[in-house]
Amino acid sequence: MRKILIVLVLLSFITVFAQSNNVDSPNVYYVNVPIERIYATNEGYIIQFLKDSRSLGTVGIPLEWFSGAAGKADIVRLPSATNWPSLSIFYVDGEFSHVRIYIHTNRNHRTWGTIPQGTDVSGFFGDRQTLYIEY
Repeated sequence: MRKILIVLVLLSFITVFAQSNNVDSPNVYYVNVPIERIYATNEGYIIQFLKDSRSLGTVGIPLEWFSGAAGKADIVRLPSATNWPSLSIFYVDGEFSHVRIYIHTNRNHRTWGTIPQGTDVSGFFGDRQTLYIEY
């Protein structure tokens, strides 16, 4: 009887501690968008995705976001199976946190595109502090 009482008291302390920790935890969520076309440039990646059934959205991910452990972007290389490339945008408390790009390593996959040499792509990389994307 005494052991059961001790276990119940310990469980109640653990429950109260767990609830008090969750009060201040940030609200984290993500949006996952299938990639229609991805272009590698000297400034970063330009990604086209379907906004709705009729229109494409375009976003630029600067190369400097991929540097270091605290970078704002990661690349995850997909196996050559049937997985489709996608873009996951993570938000913490409603603010942009980071982005993860799931891409095929094989540049012959139909989602990889090329941009003609000399094309000005700087317009896609205007604000290098945060990501503005219209779904």
